[in-house]
Amino acid sequence: MEANERSIPGGKVLVTGGSGHVGANVVHALLDEGQEVRCLVVPGERDDPAFRGLPVELVEGDIRDYDAMLRATKGCARVFHVAAKVSTLNASAGEQRELYEINVIGTRNVMRASLDNGVARAVLTGSFSSTGYDLDDPSRPSHEERPFYPFGHVMPYSHTKALAEHETLRCVIDGLDAVIATSCACIGPWDYMPSRMGRTMIDFSRGKLRAYVPGGFDFVNARDIARGHLLAMERGRTGHKYIVSTAFHTLEDLVRMFSEVSGLPPVRLEVPPKLMASVTGLYAGSLAKLFPNLPQRLTPGAIGVLQMRRHADTSKAQRELGYRPGTIRDAVRDAFVFFAREGKLPDAVRDHVLRHHADAADAAARPPVAAQ
Repeated sequence: MEANERSIPGGKVLVTGGSGHVGANVVHALLDEGQEVRCLVVPGERDDPAFRGLPVELVEGDIRDYDAMLRATKGCARVFHVAAKVSTLNASAGEQRELYEINVIGTRNVMRASLDNGVARAVLTGSFSSTGYDLDDPSRPSHEERPFYPFGHVMPYSHTKALAEHETLRCVIDGLDAVIATSCACIGPWDYMPSRMGRTMIDFSRGKLRAYVPGGFDFVNARDIARGHLLAMERGRTGHKYIVSTAFHTLEDLVRMFSEVSGLPPVRLEVPPKLMASVTGLYAGSLAKLFPNLPQRLTPGAIGVLQMRRHADTSKAQRELGYRPGTIRDAVRDAFVFFAREGKLPDAVRDHVLRHHADAADAAARPPVAAQ
């Protein structure tokens, strides 16, 4: 047993948010280990494609309902609380309340119900946007000890995820064994919704991504973040936070990877961030009110984050959990193969991706063989 590895009782595992990008990868990683998995689903959404053909138990419930969380966590030995409302928009008052109720009150309900039902250990999915940074040089690697900076152009989502960590630690004080696994921007398979980055990749395959803005962020391979969650459950110290990321990349790096995997020509037009911010600011202001359901790939908040060029320090996760990151290039490959199989890419791109990359993606998906 590793130095920090915990003897967590076996038994049923609850995953909230199992239909989302990170949650779906956690579910697949658990199933690969032969775990008995229960997934929380929004009432009326048992037919979500993320659970199609998977040997999981589905229970309906709203994380804003404490009694429903008591029922969901009953009989579970471990809980992965991944569910959250994600937003990079300048949320309206109504959206701010929804972010608060889902991300803060929902987390309190899941963690308090876990405590009251005697769950052995819980892992909360944290957000890198709720980890602090060097105010004089935001590009310097951020580590777990940097407190969240709540001022300036901070997105409401980031505030609520910081408060979610606070609610988790309140339950730790009362006796819950819980750990926080902090995710960066995720890329990879099982992206059913799809995520903002997934939609960007699909746009690229359809010739709709004609330019990019300079800037970058720390991205995480979906398989890495899933493995990081399982390692946090097995080896993390109670009440501690672990940043799980793969590598920093610029948007120029990413579109080059999109080109390499898809076989399409790269995007070469770089748009000044101030110009892009002014255009997206117009959308976020007046147009969003007229077309609230129209998806937006880069919001003013997202552009601001990219300009900070934030880097993640994963040394704590590597040292204490034994975490070892893969590559984002592999994550891009796996995502394109997934989208090809889901019928989300043009025929020519789909055929190219499956012909050249499917075998490697399938090999990456297979769980490692235990040493004899």
